[in-house]
Amino acid sequence: MSRRERQRITIVVDGAEIEASEGQMLVDAAKGGDVEIPVFCYEPKLGDPVGACRMCLVEIEGIPKLQTACSTPIRDGMVVYTQTDRVKEAQNAVVEFLLVNHPLDCPVCDKGGECPLQDIAMGWGHGTSRVTDPKRHFQKPIPLSPLIKIDRERCILCYRCVRFSQEVAEDEQLQLLERGAGSFVGTFNDRPYIAPFHGNIIELCPVGALTSQSYRFRARPWDIEDAGSVCTLCPSQCNVKFTVRDEGVARVLGRDNDEVDDGWLCDKGRFGYQMFASADRPTAPQVREGGALRAADWEEALERAARGLTEAHGKVAAIVGGGASNEEAYLLQRMVRGPLASGDVAGTPHSALARQTRVALSDLSLSVATASLDHADAILVVGTDPMHEMPILELRIRKAVRRHGASLLVATERPTALDGGAAVDSGGCMEAQRYAPGGAADFLEGLAADLASGAAENGLVAALKGAGDTVIVWGERVATGPDAERAAAALLEIASTLGLADQAGGGLYEVPIAANGRGIREAGANQNTGPGLSATATGRSPAEIRDALVSGELEALILWDVDPVRDFDDP
Repeated sequence: MSRRERQRITIVVDGAEIEASEGQMLVDAAKGGDVEIPVFCYEPKLGDPVGACRMCLVEIEGIPKLQTACSTPIRDGMVVYTQTDRVKEAQNAVVEFLLVNHPLDCPVCDKGGECPLQDIAMGWGHGTSRVTDPKRHFQKPIPLSPLIKIDRERCILCYRCVRFSQEVAEDEQLQLLERGAGSFVGTFNDRPYIAPFHGNIIELCPVGALTSQSYRFRARPWDIEDAGSVCTLCPSQCNVKFTVRDEGVARVLGRDNDEVDDGWLCDKGRFGYQMFASADRPTAPQVREGGALRAADWEEALERAARGLTEAHGKVAAIVGGGASNEEAYLLQRMVRGPLASGDVAGTPHSALARQTRVALSDLSLSVATASLDHADAILVVGTDPMHEMPILELRIRKAVRRHGASLLVATERPTALDGGAAVDSGGCMEAQRYAPGGAADFLEGLAADLASGAAENGLVAALKGAGDTVIVWGERVATGPDAERAAAALLEIASTLGLADQAGGGLYEVPIAANGRGIREAGANQNTGPGLSATATGRSPAEIRDALVSGELEALILWDVDPVRDFDDP
């Protein structure tokens, strides 16, 4: 499903010509001419606009009634007015209606100082209120989930949180309950909203109705600093923004990057920052003395480490964990293979694929970017459950199915969150198959044979053969274990049969087991490849390193971001 290039057209907004893409929504096109049209409900990441808040009303030449700029696609020659008396009167009225029941909580509201309602009330409101009747009241605040509190008095019914639940995460737990002036956001029977992405509704809320329990009352916008970073808790590597106060992380927000994460975060990435302040986190080096560990300064610790490694020259091994950075992995393997004269560098999780196979799987002609999934005709998920291994990829796949009608095909050894219903509303083909634990190689070989021969076509084979751009999302677990080479060879054969290398938007998309599994591998922290998957002398695997330490063949071991008890089946 190739992307259609949109024609550039010209519109006129408040007398100024603006060039924009055909079909773009007016509210977005106006930004190209530095014209701000106020919005509350509009958020492109949520899908098609709903025009719920009516804040973006504008006057369009040739149309008698005011139109919502968020749901009006532009056309060539369109003439728009955003500053007429008629428009201002309508916008003032919308603000007044929103404030009829909105409480004056600004001095104690967490959103104060970074609140769109405050900004729009100042810029587009009357400045005075004519309302003397009592406002509506709810019990406040109440837990919506163990991590989020909801203040229904502040809610302006913009639908953002409900739309996220129903149209993006597809957990369908949040709903708009009751009717008219009595409407409010909630869950069926007031059940806790438990979902892996539900923290995103805190950021989506344009007022202080949804607040984080861990950040509530902790800081004001003028008390904090924001620092951009990247989440390292899974291979998604989402762009994040740390809110810092008093030299500590107070919260984590998403940082829009359409090529990686669409601006979303999973709850692990959003709320996992609390581990930074854990009382169990080591804050200083420790050295062993008399059979016990004691605190030491960096100078002493580094001197002892250097002395021990020098004495074990040639008999040193290193195991690098998947949380290490590319730079750490590269420098560590260079130190071990260079000055320490050892070839025993291994990464976790361990994969014994031959170098040639690794090079073939990493071929740029077969590689596909995350954003390419948006416009794929078919997506085959093999040997991975994105919800647990790369959560934001799950949202990207659902988006491709829901908005663009991609055919979703799933083949795993255990049930996944993608198995049911992800394609029901879009008309895309849905096929979920199971293979026995450890049977990835057999399944892939069978699929490769069926695709090549055209015999015994099942739903999965038919969907793949009839699709255009196809993305195969494969888990690294497929390429581990005794049948790793067979599985990888079959995967490459399938890619060749489907012609993925020649497809503009098709290819192989690997889901590593560890957060930076692919990065440390290509940095050279691997048993049989050097930096850039270059040829190098084959070293020991982690299991062989363990045995060599026991036998005395190795005298020193460097564990970098590795916990043997956690990372190995038989430590």
